[in-house]
Formats: sequence, C-alpha cells, structure tokens
Amino acid sequence: MAAPPLRIAVAEDNAFALQVIREKLKSMESFILCATAANGLELLQKLPTLGRIDLVLMDIEMPGLNGIETTRQLKAIFPSIKVLMLTIFDDDQNIFDAIVAGADGYILKEERPAKIQQCIQETMEGGAGMSAGVASRVLKMMKSGGLPIHSTPTETFDLTKREIEVLEQLKVGLSYERIADNLFISYGTVRKHIENVYRKLQVHNKVEAVQKAVREKLV
Repeated sequence: MAAPPLRIAVAEDNAFALQVIREKLKSMESFILCATAANGLELLQKLPTLGRIDLVLMDIEMPGLNGIETTRQLKAIFPSIKVLMLTIFDDDQNIFDAIVAGADGYILKEERPAKIQQCIQETMEGGAGMSAGVASRVLKMMKSGGLPIHSTPTETFDLTKREIEVLEQLKVGLSYERIADNLFISYGTVRKHIENVYRKLQVHNKVEAVQKAVREKLV
C-alpha cells in the first residue's frame, strides 16, 4: 500500500517567489500543498485549522514575525512538524540561528525541484536536508568551533523546560485548553505550570508574564 502524500505548508511573503515555489512543488509527486501564509503569525494561526501537516517550507525574511522566530514558536507548539528553511540567505548567522530555533533542514531557493524534493525526503526520514553550500558551511562551523554569537537569557528564573513550553504557547495567544491538547497534559496541569511561571517571574497575569519572558529572552 502506497504511503499517503506529504502535507506541506509554505510561509513566503513574496508573491513571485511563492509562485515559483508552487511551480516547483507541482513537478513533484507525493506532495500536497495544503496552505500558504505571508508571514509567521499567519502561519501559526492557520496551522491548528489544517489537520495533519508534515512539513513547512519556511522563508526567513518576512514582515511581522520572521521565519527563524516562527520556527522557534512552531516547534514549541507542534514539535512533530518538520521545518525546512527555504531562503536566499546562506550566511553563517542565519544558518546558525535557524538550527538553534529548531529547523530540520536548510535549502536555498535557487535549488532545482529535484534537489528540493530530495531535501524534503531526507528531512522526513529524520535527516537534515541541506543545500551543498549550506552543509559545507555547517561543517566548517563545527570544525572551527567558530559559531556565531547567539543571545542567551541573562537569567533563567529557574523555569523548567515545560514551563518555557507553556510560555511559548501563551505568547502566540493560545488558550489553556489548546495548550493542554498540544502538550498532551491536562487543563489543571497547564494552570499549575502557569501559576509557577507567575510566581517565578513575579508577575500577576499572562500579559505581564509574556512581556517579561520576551524582555528577558526566555522565549
């Protein structure tokens, strides 16, 4: 029995670039383009309504919420969705930031459809689909240890990994019920995590919690 086609979403703000991506995907088999979004916020709002999405092709430079920040938030909410950066940028900083944000692969828009298809398949199989030049840069960064400087929180406030995940989802405006569903925990457990977050951050409501978390680079 043949495997079901992969369900893909695309985040791309440039109409011409989006059309090119559509044309490239049309030439491939076993893929369904389920949705497109012009920025990260639109993508995050659409994803809960789309049913199963296997992979997102993610541009980096988009208005409002860029692809790297969107990837970080998406991975906190939908960890099973693969994210393949599809961009014109091949500099060390963007590559590094995308990987740290949770990207599963990184390819350049100039690639031919066959290469994009190969990278999608490699990523879905647990690998890291990358353009050759990007893979070379990653290897050089690893060998030299000269990774770009990445901002880190000045203080962790002793938050647990789960509390950070809850904060990530509060940041994009999800309800307690949706957070419970996404993290496979109960509504009461979500409330308990949020109470702990308020206490540790010394805030009184979720708006203050999210604002402080962003200011302190916790999310």
